[in-house]
Amino acid sequence: MREECDAMPKKVIQKFEVKFLEILGENGTCDENIKPQISSKVLLEMYKWMFLGRVFDNKMFSLQRQGKLGTFAQTKGHEAVQIGAAFALKKEDWLVPYFREQLITLIRDVPMENILMYYTGDERGQQYQKGWNVLPVCIPVATQLLHAVGMAWAFKLKKKKNVVLAFCGDGATSEGDFHEALNFASVFKVPVVFLCQNNQYAISVPLKKQTASETLAQKAIAYGMSSLKIDGNDIFAVYKGVKEAVELARKGKGPSFLECLTYRVTDHTTSDDASRYRPIKEVKIWEARDPILRLRKYLEKKKLWNKKKEGILYQDVQKKVNTAVKKAENVSAPSFEDMFRYTYKEMTAELKEELDYLKKVKNDEK
Repeated sequence: MREECDAMPKKVIQKFEVKFLEILGENGTCDENIKPQISSKVLLEMYKWMFLGRVFDNKMFSLQRQGKLGTFAQTKGHEAVQIGAAFALKKEDWLVPYFREQLITLIRDVPMENILMYYTGDERGQQYQKGWNVLPVCIPVATQLLHAVGMAWAFKLKKKKNVVLAFCGDGATSEGDFHEALNFASVFKVPVVFLCQNNQYAISVPLKKQTASETLAQKAIAYGMSSLKIDGNDIFAVYKGVKEAVELARKGKGPSFLECLTYRVTDHTTSDDASRYRPIKEVKIWEARDPILRLRKYLEKKKLWNKKKEGILYQDVQKKVNTAVKKAENVSAPSFEDMFRYTYKEMTAELKEELDYLKKVKNDEK
């Protein structure tokens, strides 16, 4: 009897698959049959935002090298992910970033000067106004995903239609917080969309050394969650994938996980040297797949863009960026009292004592 049981075939109780979405080719060709309906006006707006993001990123890098900004993570190469996702959201939706989302933060109404202030070490740059619907920068990897799930759960309990879009990198999928967030979100069917910018390196660790999974998208399957892998340098594919996921969440159909395959053409941060662990040949291959260049070629094929318009845009964007830099540089210094007043909701007796002492010292110096 035991031998007969051992010989019985194993039953297949479930099968899974991961789909990959790509619409816009590297040379500007497009599958018009699956391309989302986007007007020429919106297409140009998307391109202008991507262009602004690249110029702003370059300016931040220049300022950092001059010693005017602290360490930061560049967005270069991630423009299609961030702008495609931004245009798929509604004003009432919330963005939960990690530390590489300067561009999508800008399009959610956060001024450039706020971002610059933050990276000079001035925390007032993170004092976001009501209506921007953006959480502050989150440095600890993957912890922002738990915040996003908590927000989404609150929206569900209050029967609101807000959706939360939470960004993370491929390195975050190796953290315990990532799995806790996906599990909770799926069990309680909260309106959150997890968007992973898979730029293929967690600082110096390549994806193949982070996971044995063929894709990151398949990790969501274990939690009973809808998932999709997307060409992250294809703004049409990103927009379509995020929009569908956001609307599913808005309709109460639960969370989704989107893996946007892109590349980190810069160093991990301005304090990193990627040439020590990454071949130059690989970088060159991905530079040719630039998401901005790809959309520009499409617009040119459609007679919507040319070199003259590019030049006008460049001058306009340079002016905006330089104006923001001047605003950030001319902000008055914060009061030394802030470190006491904003540590707790109400100052403790010890903090009050320390503040009074410093005030006395400063008065004596006068």
